[in-house]
Amino acid sequence: MELKLYSREWCSWCIDAKDYLNERGYSFTEIDVGEDRQAYEEMKQLSAQSYVPTFVAGDKVLANFDTDQLERFLRKHEINP
Repeated sequence: MELKLYSREWCSWCIDAKDYLNERGYSFTEIDVGEDRQAYEEMKQLSAQSYVPTFVAGDKVLANFDTDQLERFLRKHEINP
């Protein structure tokens, strides 16, 4: 399953999420919505909100989260590195 992380360069929660995923060996695609307006619109459609970070795995969406919420999301949906 492809993991996508919609983020912005300056977002501290985005940096935390990337560090969390990298340290645990997850493969993911980072999409900077500050640089890509179309990706920003896509993120808003998927999550029904405009905040980063937004994590998408298949049809599962976790928006505006911290690393504890991310850990629970990954476990709940059995998303493994």
